[in-house]
Amino acid sequence: MACWTAPSAAVHNGFTMQARAFWRTVTVDRSDLLDRFLRLLASERVRWCVVGGLGVNAYVAPVVTLDLDLALAVGDSERLQPLIIPQFRVQRFPHSINIGADDSDLRIQIQTDPRYAPFVERATVREVLGVEMPVASIEDILQGKIWAFGDSQRRASKRQKDLADIARILESFPSLRNAVPSEILDRLV
Repeated sequence: MACWTAPSAAVHNGFTMQARAFWRTVTVDRSDLLDRFLRLLASERVRWCVVGGLGVNAYVAPVVTLDLDLALAVGDSERLQPLIIPQFRVQRFPHSINIGADDSDLRIQIQTDPRYAPFVERATVREVLGVEMPVASIEDILQGKIWAFGDSQRRASKRQKDLADIARILESFPSLRNAVPSEILDRLV
């Protein structure tokens, strides 16, 4: 996959601008965290893609979330970490690096689980709340949701959201039902 470039300041169609304004309002992103972070990824030629709930939103009817979950190509996470520390608020967790900023409720979460790295090569550019971004394939998004739901260390509320996201995917892509373990399918009935 070619490196993605940051969006220009050019005016897009009305829907794009409305979606962008809505997301900025919901995330209370007064610090332009999203734009600053996307510019950094582009300037450093970091290969990445959207996963998680916003990845689901790129394929099915969107729901509101404050999280932007990303997967990075192998090696890009280690290269990016020293660059984000002086510019953003950074927290490290066992399977993610969370990035934030004052005056923004947006939470950027970089997956550090190596299982997500191959998603980047299969990603395509899609619109996510008014911004064109590389998004993992729907099959990879579903796999990530299955992994997340299966992680017993995650909060119960997060796992319920993962289950709902799996259901949303299967409603729009019933052909993917065979990719979901039966113990998860049983919970969707």
